[in-house]
Amino acid sequence: MDRRVVDRLRCPVCVEPLAEITAGASRALGCPRRHSFDIARQGYVNLLAGRAPHGGDTAEMVAARADFLAAGHYDIISAALADAARSVLPVDARGGVVDDERHGDTRRHGGPAGAYPLVVEAGAGTGWHLAAVLAALPGAAGLALDVSKPALRRAARIHPRVTAALADTWQRLPLADASAALLLNVFAPRNGAEFHRILHPGGRLLVVTPAADHLTELVDALDLLRVDPAKADRVAASLGGHFTEESATVHRQELILSGAEVTTLVGMGPSAWHADPAGLGARLAQLGEPVRVTMAVRLDVHRPR
Repeated sequence: MDRRVVDRLRCPVCVEPLAEITAGASRALGCPRRHSFDIARQGYVNLLAGRAPHGGDTAEMVAARADFLAAGHYDIISAALADAARSVLPVDARGGVVDDERHGDTRRHGGPAGAYPLVVEAGAGTGWHLAAVLAALPGAAGLALDVSKPALRRAARIHPRVTAALADTWQRLPLADASAALLLNVFAPRNGAEFHRILHPGGRLLVVTPAADHLTELVDALDLLRVDPAKADRVAASLGGHFTEESATVHRQELILSGAEVTTLVGMGPSAWHADPAGLGARLAQLGEPVRVTMAVRLDVHRPR
């Protein structure tokens, strides 16, 4: 595992620092109080304190998401996140954080002066968007947190600078205080108190949520879950007054999808838990091909209070 990331991890039981330990072919992270956490052969480490109340996205949902993202349909989201990351954590030609009056030295972005910035994605899924942000920040390391083992198996190999860990957003996150320079949250649950604790005072939180017209053409036609009209207010409430919004931008694009891609799109999101396969197939057949769909998301940049 990336030692630069491990140095900032903390034991989910006693909050002591973690270090990699080996015993024959077995690998794990352990703390001074001898709590041990196995590193799976697929490359991710289980940092849950006890059992998670849910298993997260299923293998089928994760596979659908991986296929859809690999086709480039949500590249506009990755690009928006990468642009925002470069704006709040500008890098020089060598990948170091720029030291200027606007951004200060690297101590504002997590870690001691001269240290690398750490980018954490909470609810990272396959780590697709995190990988795009790391490509834009060549001096940064990444940590993908998710409760889904199928997702973490993919996240662990999505990018050479990504470390993947099993963790529940609703629990204490297995990171030191003020250890993250940048925190990503894309279509995922938000824990305002924990986000504030792990984010450095000079860091930023980037939150992506669906806009009101996201996938609007499919909502009625396929009986999908609707975007809550009060979504922005609920996002603010979920952050618990720990953050101040700096900017909000909407990114919108028309997708032209085949019937199979629409099925994949439905299967990778929350509607997958509710859709009736037989009924969905019949309604899909009535749509015809190609299917024109609006992709619309809101990207909010928040700074810690």
